[in-house]
Amino acid sequence: MSKKSIVFFLFCLCAGMQAQDLPPVFGAEYSNAAFRDSRARAYITPQRIVWKYDGQGRLMTGSEGLLAAGHNGQSELTGKQVFTMRSTENEYPAILLDFGKEIQGGLQIVTSAAGKNVPVRIRVRFGESVSEAMSTVGGAQGATNDHAMRDFTMEVPWLGVAEVGNSGFRFVRIDLAEPNVTLSLKEINAIFTYRDIPYLGSFRSSDERLNRIWLTGAYTVHLNMQEYIWDGIKRDRLVWLGDLHPEVMTVNTVFGYNEVIPKSLDLARDITPLPGWMNGMCSYSLWWVIIHRDWYKYQGNLSYLREQQPYLTGLLELLFTKVDASGREKLDGGGRFLDWPSSPNTKGIDAGLQALMVLAFEAGAEMCAVLGDEALAKKCSATVDLMKKQVPDHNQLKQAAALLALAGMLPAGQADGEVISVGGAGNFSTFYGYYMLQAQAKAGNYQAAINNIRQFWGGMLDLGATTFWEDFDLDWIENAAGIDELVPEGKKDIHADFGAYCYKNLRHSLCHGWASGPTVWLSEHVLGVKVMQPGCKVLKIEPHLGDLEWVEGTFPTPQGVVSIKHEKGADGKVKTGVKAPRGVKIVY
Repeated sequence: MSKKSIVFFLFCLCAGMQAQDLPPVFGAEYSNAAFRDSRARAYITPQRIVWKYDGQGRLMTGSEGLLAAGHNGQSELTGKQVFTMRSTENEYPAILLDFGKEIQGGLQIVTSAAGKNVPVRIRVRFGESVSEAMSTVGGAQGATNDHAMRDFTMEVPWLGVAEVGNSGFRFVRIDLAEPNVTLSLKEINAIFTYRDIPYLGSFRSSDERLNRIWLTGAYTVHLNMQEYIWDGIKRDRLVWLGDLHPEVMTVNTVFGYNEVIPKSLDLARDITPLPGWMNGMCSYSLWWVIIHRDWYKYQGNLSYLREQQPYLTGLLELLFTKVDASGREKLDGGGRFLDWPSSPNTKGIDAGLQALMVLAFEAGAEMCAVLGDEALAKKCSATVDLMKKQVPDHNQLKQAAALLALAGMLPAGQADGEVISVGGAGNFSTFYGYYMLQAQAKAGNYQAAINNIRQFWGGMLDLGATTFWEDFDLDWIENAAGIDELVPEGKKDIHADFGAYCYKNLRHSLCHGWASGPTVWLSEHVLGVKVMQPGCKVLKIEPHLGDLEWVEGTFPTPQGVVSIKHEKGADGKVKTGVKAPRGVKIVY
């Protein structure tokens, strides 16, 4: 036992505690702890002051000190770098801070010795955009406290530290909330709560816009990798199984194995006894099947796949009952859903669900074969053959056309030419945009897909995004102000004026993991990494540079990281170099 532990032990005995009351070892986890937080914390200084109300200097002094270097989270008696806010009977100072990029976490407020030694009430408003941080809950703009409190009042101590908040945000507004008081602050820091994990995958090319898009998609998912993997860090802090597929693929591509994926998949399984549908939605149970196939494909963990066999078998048997004798799907429960933007097109949804069931049964057949259940694998394959005889009309819905192409029910070139490429990235969606890009790759139309990535996901970056959004429409761009500015008169508010369904106006999440598809797509099709055997034991390198001059990057496997570089010569031919760890076979 260390000297520190002995001192602590003696202190407790002097205080009358018995030996059984003590933790087993000083500093170790308590035996009755429900769980331990696996995340790290970092404290971030504001990058700029966006706006303030200071009564022409009468109500506020020293605000620039909030941006100074050297913050340490410790109260002091020195009075250095003190930011002071003073309210009157009728005027209340306020300040809006920008922390530079979206984070998940809260706020640390460090007060000084100035003023009376009594707590002071303040109002705190978090925002993913300037508009949201300046808003009030409710009203026409639809700001909410759903899932996470982002607008509330609190007291801060005199000469102390307060830590508060648990939301997704980039901007914070602080107002004095009572009259005739003075509040002196040494620091205001954002508390960034995150998994401290390396970015093992990477992507760099001759196009900086694509590089930013790849990294933004990776960062968006990283923020959502909390104790479980969420859909959004402000709203929809839930494990949504359909939405999870692009996130799982991004984790495979950027981080490699991470326990947050099996932990989240198991949660969904354990809280959804059959014949229930995951998240109350029939299509989301289909995604659970597809996700498990892809997780096994990339990670190669057979023992984990075996743990899923009882539930997988039961779910597949349930799905067989949802196919009629002609091969038509008859899914029910929780609404017939692909994604929100496709909701009005019921005929297109019918086609998409038919294709999604085919994809799920194909995944089921693969996994059952690996698990040694040949009878169930054959039944899945026979159901695929039956269902492929029924090809519903996509009804010009890009989501449906993409799924039909990926399921082999519609030639990819036809799906792309007739539907997906029509209007470029118009009518793309942040979730199903990934599958639209995949269908374009299957059609060999790589350049169009690259252009769509630049236009659609790049359009969010142009509006100040540091993470990708729950939804986006190119029609929103015209005359719209960015999320990082006060909206000028005559301009549209890109956050408050748009959105639909469950994400109207400021309720709209600006950090949604389902929007990360380009990160996966660029690594798979431009960097050219295709997994050919479970556990990445065989990788096929097949780059499609389009109009790029060069691309390089890394790709994580259970055996280690693969490094890849492609350069286009003057003759247009691509020269490739690959460095792979032992246990990974590279084919071309």
